[in-house]
Amino acid sequence: MGALPRAALALAALLGVSSAVLEVHVGTGSVFSVEGQQAVLPAWYTSRSQKKPYVTWLLDKDDADPFQILTYLDGVVKVEETDLKPRVGFLYPVLTHNISVFINSTREHDSGQYMCTVNVVDDDSGTGKNVGVINLTVLVPPASPACQLHGNPTVGANVTLSCASEKGKPSPAYQWERTAPTLQVFFPPAQDRARGTLKLTNLSLEMSGLYVCVAENRAGSAKCSIVLEVHSTSTKAVIAGAVLGSLGALATVIFFAQRVVGYRRKKRDSQEEAANEIKEDAVAPKTPLWARSPASDTISKTSTLSSIAGTREKPYGAKPPSDTASILTATGSYRGPPPRGGGRTPNFSPPAVNGVPQRRQDPAPTPGPLPPSSLARAGAVPVMVPAQSRAGSLV
Repeated sequence: MGALPRAALALAALLGVSSAVLEVHVGTGSVFSVEGQQAVLPAWYTSRSQKKPYVTWLLDKDDADPFQILTYLDGVVKVEETDLKPRVGFLYPVLTHNISVFINSTREHDSGQYMCTVNVVDDDSGTGKNVGVINLTVLVPPASPACQLHGNPTVGANVTLSCASEKGKPSPAYQWERTAPTLQVFFPPAQDRARGTLKLTNLSLEMSGLYVCVAENRAGSAKCSIVLEVHSTSTKAVIAGAVLGSLGALATVIFFAQRVVGYRRKKRDSQEEAANEIKEDAVAPKTPLWARSPASDTISKTSTLSSIAGTREKPYGAKPPSDTASILTATGSYRGPPPRGGGRTPNFSPPAVNGVPQRRQDPAPTPGPLPPSSLARAGAVPVMVPAQSRAGSLV
């Protein structure tokens, strides 16, 4: 549709068709407008007729068929039901032959080819002369770009600064610069104006500072900034090392604390088990056990035949106080009653070997008796041993 009117106008010029009086004129073939502002499409017509014209404006987009947006017929203006309805209209009264239109608050999708057609009842026009074509381009200023740092800014390293704007028509160009106190402007190949990147190589501490990126096109400009801090060492590595060292020290402390607590708990449990253990297979004491009754103050004693045989006998008196009395020696051993019949006293002289008397080795002293309180804690029970008569019978 857009190529047909232009082709018709060119053909009319070649053929010299100029006899017609009705003709549409446009002030410019291209109009540029910034998004959000008003756009004016200038157009007018010439005619010898005084009758009211029939004016039609159409919009032809690349992605859609042409559609009518505005008409003037018999003195009535009609705005079609389109996205432009609340924003489009004739700029002047049509009877003045000025058929220019305005578009308020332009948007990016308002861009396209606008065609104006004029017809008058009693006036004819040459082929294509009653059509005017204007191309509208709505420009979009760049959106606020985003500045980013890629790489680790340490001495001797390489980093890349990037700048990108999500919106802009036409596509914006980018310019990096370093601000005060050290002003610096960058050029290719370090800077890519189309992609918005700036490569900084072999960093030094003096390269630290504020870097500003400006995104600019015909509609406007926007900028962002980033602070570059060059470090002598990697800050991330230092932080990571400090964190790992702290975690290692904490783990070591926890490990040794658990070991100490476990050792103390084990030692305490073993002591409690030893205190609560009952030794059923303990060897009975070899010494006589004495126990005094609180009521009768009677002394009971246990002895064995081995203790009787191992003690040295001594003569008894003429009449012992009692035949059933038990005799306690100085060493605490038991001695039975003397034999009846007045037998000889056994000879306890040391034996002789080859006529030489040998010294008798005294038996090892037996340990003293345990106190009753210790026997009671060990679980001993007082036992009453009946006395024996001289005839060996129990009394």
